[in-house]
Amino acid sequence: MSKEVTNVPARGKQERAQPHDGVGGERRERSWAMFASLRVGNFRLYAGGQVVSLLGTWIQRIAQDWLVLEISGGSPVALGVAVALQFLPMPLLTLWAGVLADRLDKRRLLMSLQYGIGGCALVLGTLDLAELVQLWQVYVLCFGLGCCGALEMPVRQSFVMEMVGQEQVGNAVALNSMIVNSCRVVGPAIAGYLITLIGTGWLFLLNALSLVAVVATLATMDKDGIRSDSDGSRKRGQLVEGIRYVRHRSELMLVLLLVCCIGTFGTTFNTSLAVMAEKVFLLGSDGFGLLHTMLAIGTLSGAALAAWRSGRSGPRLRLLVGSALAFGLLEILAALAPDAGTFGAALIAVGAAQMTFILTANNTIQLSVDSALRGRVMALYMLLLLGGTPLGSTLAGWTAEHLDARSPLLIGGGLSVLAAVFCAAMLTMRSDSSTRTARHGEHSK
Repeated sequence: MSKEVTNVPARGKQERAQPHDGVGGERRERSWAMFASLRVGNFRLYAGGQVVSLLGTWIQRIAQDWLVLEISGGSPVALGVAVALQFLPMPLLTLWAGVLADRLDKRRLLMSLQYGIGGCALVLGTLDLAELVQLWQVYVLCFGLGCCGALEMPVRQSFVMEMVGQEQVGNAVALNSMIVNSCRVVGPAIAGYLITLIGTGWLFLLNALSLVAVVATLATMDKDGIRSDSDGSRKRGQLVEGIRYVRHRSELMLVLLLVCCIGTFGTTFNTSLAVMAEKVFLLGSDGFGLLHTMLAIGTLSGAALAAWRSGRSGPRLRLLVGSALAFGLLEILAALAPDAGTFGAALIAVGAAQMTFILTANNTIQLSVDSALRGRVMALYMLLLLGGTPLGSTLAGWTAEHLDARSPLLIGGGLSVLAAVFCAAMLTMRSDSSTRTARHGEHSK
């Protein structure tokens, strides 16, 4: 068994692995390695709160998309704008959130942000139930959610390292993604059924209530078990310092370039799946929710595979580029699916490739940066992964309305393939250059 499993802290103490009994014991240890970070008490609390909260989040996302389509007369552009507004604050706030993450107590900061997220859900649910909701109000609340999310995501990403440490961060990130995508499997299916049964309003209130679980678990964590990287310093130029740090790391630059391209143009599913469901396959809300579930089954599979192999070292950059290429090709094939069943099956493969790419990029960055700069670098990562969504969603809505309903997936897949090929070429050139330099050095001796 690897060191990552044998030296995992639990409830602030170290646990020794029990000796295994031959092949059977080795298999049991390998199976437990998939869940190694759950030995950390604080991460168990965090994971429990996430299950409840994320179920509510995914239920709200489906209800919100369907509400926009209902009150806009089925406009893909209106849906694209709603999604874009939810991500528009990211370019403005995410990098500063990284600075805050490196300065302040991340646990307390996360607790404070839950109140803003819950407040937006509560207002939207109340307006919907009172039959007063209008499209502009949904837009305003989408922007409000976006502001809270832009501040929360980099803080949450860097907080994982503080809970579990460097040895288990890859496993913890993968398990967190398994939780996200398990809820993503169940949440849309529940939402599609409940929308038909009781409408969208109650679902927003349900999400507001679910955020209580996050606050409660964060409040009850063992503070001594959190390895804080925040030093409380408030010196000038911290934001520029983080950008300068990345600029001088060529491998990080390539990773972030690929993340930006796929995040902006490849992952436009919030818009494209709703359009495919309504315009191409003529599905109702339950069918729309089922398509999200099929994509989530794929992303859950990718996250489970990442958790299983998290303790093993390997060529991360090769896996990163390979998964990006696979994602683009599979997205193109999904766009060409002749019927809803084939499309849903293709989404499983798309989701697996997407999650493999995202987790490989996340793990590569987490383990490659200085701890004092982690919040800022992870903020830049989240900005490039999600900050282009306003542009991507708007373009997806426009192309679906003016070109073809399948075009967002075709264009996104094509651009993802081009980005992966470009990064592969750059890495090959760097490798060849390094080899020539090494050989020249040997000959000069």
